[in-house]
Amino acid sequence: MTTVAFKTLDQLQPAGKKVLLRADLNVPVKGGQITDATRLLRLLPTIQELAQKGARVIVVSHFDRPKGQRVPEMSLAPIADALGDALGRPVTFADDCIGPVAQKAVDAMQDGDVVVLENTRFHPGEEANDPELAKSLASLADFYVNDAFSAAHRAHASTEGVARHLPSFAGRLMETELNALNIALENPERPVGAIIGGAKISTKLDLIGNLLEKVQVLIIGGAMANTFLAAQGVKVGRSLQEGEMHDTARAILAKAREKGCEVVLPVDAVTATEFKANVPTQVVAIDAIPDDAMILDVGPQTVRNLCAKIATLKTLVWNGPLGAFEIPPFDAGTNAVAQEVGRLTQEGRLKSIAGGGDTVSALRHAGVTKEISYISTAGGAFLEWLEGKTLPGIMALESVFERALPI
Repeated sequence: MTTVAFKTLDQLQPAGKKVLLRADLNVPVKGGQITDATRLLRLLPTIQELAQKGARVIVVSHFDRPKGQRVPEMSLAPIADALGDALGRPVTFADDCIGPVAQKAVDAMQDGDVVVLENTRFHPGEEANDPELAKSLASLADFYVNDAFSAAHRAHASTEGVARHLPSFAGRLMETELNALNIALENPERPVGAIIGGAKISTKLDLIGNLLEKVQVLIIGGAMANTFLAAQGVKVGRSLQEGEMHDTARAILAKAREKGCEVVLPVDAVTATEFKANVPTQVVAIDAIPDDAMILDVGPQTVRNLCAKIATLKTLVWNGPLGAFEIPPFDAGTNAVAQEVGRLTQEGRLKSIAGGGDTVSALRHAGVTKEISYISTAGGAFLEWLEGKTLPGIMALESVFERALPI
């Protein structure tokens, strides 16, 4: 994996200049209301800093999947209003991201003003990384700042193409995210561990393969653990598992032994005969799962084992819950481990980096989001980074060099 020598806002003198800021305004909306404003709130430091330094801040973003068509319900207009409320300053809106409408809005700006341009994905050239669209976006500004790590795994006109035309910088959120990921896997304090949960091995093969090269302890939970157990001959009853992935699971375990990476699997489980809230449950050893039951959470001995193991680590990466945390009582295992990770982090004994949609929800459910060192809301980009993939939006920021200290 390579790293990027990116410039930050510390190297940018924006006073009186037009700054094209690639943000992620793709917030969840239901019934016309934003249901989670986290992405807006995390964007505020960059906008505030640029505006306070006298920049004219031109915000561009995608929203939803209009597939190159103008879809009124996917307009960024209401998001621009919400951003203005969060900033506590007026935010104007332009009904296009290029062309005369966008140019007129930019020409009307004064130093310190903020304008949001319409959804970049209303243009088919956005996702196609069309050079003409990138050039048109770039023509609006003097500098480009990318603060949308969550969109950095896409080589789109507003994330990669535009950086070819303007001096480019990382915003504060991008800088924080890249620094957190560097701490997690590229230059970590050892020993390093990872918790990988979720339903399927097949969706996380690249992730697991990359982690085996970088961590000393790999904790596997969720339904994914069932596949590893079944591949070793453990009877898992009616539990969700991937029979076609047994050979792959055994190959992963063999590779882990070769790399000196300890794989930690459940030793007991919380089981039930049906998957719904507050059903009767039974805690059994992992080799005693009833034929008619499903594994729906890790058991108390597994929780104790995991907490003891995590206490020996200096760095932990977490992606995926340990059980079906959305439905009680199958949230108990994830909650308990999350709270221990939070405690160790707050005591300064552990650096903890977590990400992925279900992971963020699980940590919020456990009440520990403020106790984790860093939580990425980036989703796909966070996963692709953990998989060791090159992210076009990051590589576009600056020159690339090989890491001096490979893991």
